[in-house]
Amino acid sequence: MSPQSANRSSSAAASNTVLLFAVLLIVDSLHFVFARALLPHLPAEMSSFLVLGIAAVEVGIYQMGRGGIRLGVFRANWKFFTTIGLLVAVSTVLNYAAVAVIDPGTASLLSKTGVLFSVGLGILWLNERLRRVEVIGAVLSIIGVFVIGFQPVELLWLGSIMVLTSTFLYALHGAVVKKYGEEMDFGDFFFFRIASIALFLFIYVLGANKLVMPDRTAWLLVIVAGTVDVVISRSLYYLSLRRMPITIHTIILTVSPVVTIIWGVILFDTLPSRVTLLGGVLVMIGVAIVTLQRRR
Repeated sequence: MSPQSANRSSSAAASNTVLLFAVLLIVDSLHFVFARALLPHLPAEMSSFLVLGIAAVEVGIYQMGRGGIRLGVFRANWKFFTTIGLLVAVSTVLNYAAVAVIDPGTASLLSKTGVLFSVGLGILWLNERLRRVEVIGAVLSIIGVFVIGFQPVELLWLGSIMVLTSTFLYALHGAVVKKYGEEMDFGDFFFFRIASIALFLFIYVLGANKLVMPDRTAWLLVIVAGTVDVVISRSLYYLSLRRMPITIHTIILTVSPVVTIIWGVILFDTLPSRVTLLGGVLVMIGVAIVTLQRRR
């Protein structure tokens, strides 16, 4: 391959990565929006189960079209899928419950404490490294999420604890996937990942006695949420995760709360406080520093 062809291929790959992240940011911003929209219709436990259950059915149909569901993959990796399924199931329920006490924009900003958790996991466990300028951007993002999460408002504290716990569990799941799941066929991985989460959520719904029949509006919402917030969003999430270190991947995703705040204003007439927005500005500055440095 000539140097010119190699440069064109490199530029095309970089452009595809940027496009991938642009679409991911849009769909990623809808997670708490769907959770808030479902709140008047279903308990948080039932909402999260139906969303993941529908997603599991959709991905299962796709896998059948690809040649079938290979149960041997699950048997060989059942510890891996059990671990990430349990982590994400608890994380999802906490997120869906948190929007009962805080608005989607604030919840989304708080969830970006994943920067703190993922940077720590990436450095200590996965042996990743950050450049000095990237460290500065990460520190600014971390300061921003602390400004958001530690305000003297009782309900905000409650919601913050729920989202912070959820975020840590999800960051831990991301590190587990990065370390043990990257070589697995993506279709097999994605189906058994979602199916494991849905199974744990179903067990939780039964144990908590939250199994209720959705109305028509709820069915429409969970179908759309399962398709967009799980199938499309998580497909893009894992594809992008395989293209770059978990630390940089998570820091760039801190941009998504900006879109979530806009959705919150349009759909629910909610807006985070000035202090929360100040923390969000710090997060965005940190993201800009890291993103520009990575592009160089």
